[in-house]
Amino acid sequence: MTISDLTPMMRQYHELKARLPETLLLFRLGDFYELFYEDAELAAREMEITLTSREVGKGRRIPMCGVPHHAVMSYVARLVERGHRVALCDQTEDPRRARGLVRREVIRVITPGTVMEAGLLPAAAAFLIALAHQEGSWGLAACDLSTGEFLITEAAEEQRHAVWEEIGRLEAREILARLDDVESLRARFPATPVTAIEQWRWDPASARRTILDHFRVHSLDGFGAEPLRAATSAAGVLLAYLKETQRSALSHLRGLRTYHVDEYLVLDEGTRRHLEILQNQRDGSARHTLLALLDRTLTPMGGRLLRAWLSQPLRDPGAIAARLDAVEELLRRPPLRQAARAAMRPIADLARLVGRVGYGSATPRDLGALRLSLERLPALKEALGAAAAPRLAALAGQMEAHEEIAAHLARALADDLPISPTEGGIFRDGYNAELDALRGAARGGRRWIADLEAAERARTGIRSLRVGFNKVFGYYIEVSRPNLHLVPADYVRKQTLTGAERFITAEMKEREALILGAQERGGAVEAALFADLREEVAGHAGAMQQTAAALAEWDVLAALAEAAEAHQFVRPALSETAILRARASRHPVLEAALPAGAFVPNDLDLDVDDRAILIVTGPNMAGKSVYCRQAALLVVMAQVGSFVPAAEATIGITDRIFARVGAGDELAAGRSTFLVEMQETAQILHNATRRSLIILDEVGRGTSTYDGMSLAWAVVEHLHDQVGARTLFATHFHELTELAGLLPRVHNVNALVSEEGDEVVFLHRVAPGAADRSYGIHVAALAGIPAAVIEQARRVLAHLEAISVGPGAALTRDAAGHEEEPAAPLPGRARAATQIPLPLTVPSPVEEELLGLAVETMSPLEALNRLSELRERARAGRREPEGRADRRVQ
Repeated sequence: MTISDLTPMMRQYHELKARLPETLLLFRLGDFYELFYEDAELAAREMEITLTSREVGKGRRIPMCGVPHHAVMSYVARLVERGHRVALCDQTEDPRRARGLVRREVIRVITPGTVMEAGLLPAAAAFLIALAHQEGSWGLAACDLSTGEFLITEAAEEQRHAVWEEIGRLEAREILARLDDVESLRARFPATPVTAIEQWRWDPASARRTILDHFRVHSLDGFGAEPLRAATSAAGVLLAYLKETQRSALSHLRGLRTYHVDEYLVLDEGTRRHLEILQNQRDGSARHTLLALLDRTLTPMGGRLLRAWLSQPLRDPGAIAARLDAVEELLRRPPLRQAARAAMRPIADLARLVGRVGYGSATPRDLGALRLSLERLPALKEALGAAAAPRLAALAGQMEAHEEIAAHLARALADDLPISPTEGGIFRDGYNAELDALRGAARGGRRWIADLEAAERARTGIRSLRVGFNKVFGYYIEVSRPNLHLVPADYVRKQTLTGAERFITAEMKEREALILGAQERGGAVEAALFADLREEVAGHAGAMQQTAAALAEWDVLAALAEAAEAHQFVRPALSETAILRARASRHPVLEAALPAGAFVPNDLDLDVDDRAILIVTGPNMAGKSVYCRQAALLVVMAQVGSFVPAAEATIGITDRIFARVGAGDELAAGRSTFLVEMQETAQILHNATRRSLIILDEVGRGTSTYDGMSLAWAVVEHLHDQVGARTLFATHFHELTELAGLLPRVHNVNALVSEEGDEVVFLHRVAPGAADRSYGIHVAALAGIPAAVIEQARRVLAHLEAISVGPGAALTRDAAGHEEEPAAPLPGRARAATQIPLPLTVPSPVEEELLGLAVETMSPLEALNRLSELRERARAGRREPEGRADRRVQ
């Protein structure tokens, strides 16, 4: 079947679909949005709705599914969440007035990075990102369409990893990329949709013109973007993509913010994951994270800003100190803090409300929420005006009361607002004379119709007569069948039912025309008034966006003060020297999860000139990892501008934190645990500087003992000699503690335990010196390993300790029974560090008993009986399926 054989409506569909080949087209037909062909099959699966079919001409049927127009966005949400692009094709003329085929147009394309509706947006920012490379530079542009935030940055070719890390930090919802970059980006960010953009669109000159035209400026100097060709290319492509997909003027996009990655403390994705700053490693939620601990914000925009601060702490000491000053004042002045928070509590998501107003999608209820929020601003501004800290005062000055807009909205909008602008009832009586007249006419007609029933009952004597309305016949008079003989002559029959008939009169039709005409005209007037009101409010979007930004920052600073008070945090001192000193420091998240007073604080002392590297030893469960992670969290919190969990702390400004804490297989990417571990370690060794903070936990454990220990040893030497960064290196390789005697800036600390017979008590106290045991068997017993396994492990351990390598150590034997020399010590500077050679043959219980027999004191009969018993036990052991008679340790 050719296109010409299809119905006119389906030909119209094909013309529109041809423009959007990789997009699911929702085609409006009356009260439904419908999908056809492959779109229908895919959407039916994703939305979990019934797949049906439709005849398209000459008996041919095609797959079809549909959803009600009033609920379409709930279905769109499912499709977008699964990474699909969705186009809404609507009827752009009234079907009642259309001549022939109703005109339809694509009014919007919705993608994961361009959602605006509250039900589709995440609580976090929703960034659409474009990535470009031009002349040896990589440029990134990021836009949160819901708020109008628009960011750009650029890095040199050799720093391209910094731009990729920004994509992860910004939690991109969708990435726009050149055709030749698409596959590599999809491999790097498998969970993020990547949209290919034609090569010609990335031309910097064309992109620059797009930006200049949108912002109505003659130069990009005002944004600090003029020399950034790659970033300009990305921003222009992103802006053009938004204009093409959204069919909107995007008036809420009012400027670019240019930033440089090296202005901030860098936390790569692995570090954020290992430190559980935004998401925990158990289920990926925010529970038991630093974000959850500090997030006492009262507004959605404050919550988003705190999340952004935690993923991108500051490096500028002056900016950090300004935040700390603000938090300190709010902490010391509870009445000020509580007054500000009380005034802030009723305020809605002002940033996204203003975004929808500027975008042109705000509903009557959005404007109602905006009105209520703006009405709270005068009291809030008054409360904030009492602050003395420079940053708080600056924010209070940035915020406007917007009393004129609030008054206009209060004068215009009704108290009970509809969801859609087409439903009517948006404006108060008295707001517009024409609308009042039309409403009066409609109300008068409805009163006449309401009175008509009583009047006709009295006139005809038909007590059961009633007046009704439906969309097909309009108003009608219904008379039951037994009373039909009483029907007057001026009644005109319109419909016959089983037990009644329906009639109209000429006067009724006149009144109906008056009512419906007034309602229809009133709806059109009201829709036009709403569009005008929304446009007028959008003219103030820039000032309201500034107010929203100031409110968000006030909200975050007050939340940090609340957290400091609740958890007894202290203000950190800042230092330009690369040090990290804290007395009685604590892990903030773990402390909050434990009963009050249960967490054991520890001191911390790192200094690149004297104590650059701490080798942290001790048993599992004793607190090594907690000690290391809390050091990193102290730095993150301090450079965010938060108080910190310690009795006192001095934080040397840090440029980057690396945390390699545990690792897992990435089987889908073909990467083993050890490969992941080594790749993360390599990144640290290549990118760390003297101002970095490095957390390494059990590096080398993913491979054989010799290889792992040798690698760990070499990593510590490299960090000491070549990098010089502050480093906490937690390990079970006790041989590494020898480095403290060989390298001047390496020191040992260990997590203490207390032994009481066979019982071990973990003190969670970190003290100078090296641990001499790992207590792994004790931990295994606590974990519930069977007693028989624990006992055998103790025997193996005793044997290994008895033949430890050194002068005069016992020799092992090879497979042929020949004696082997002990293993040589580790190469390098440490000649005292040795490793027990493996494999080793461990005596079985039968062998141990045989060796322990006092043969010289036994009678011949006792010796024979005992030997027979041991032989039977040995035979029984050989028959066991696990082959326990062979005790070779692998």
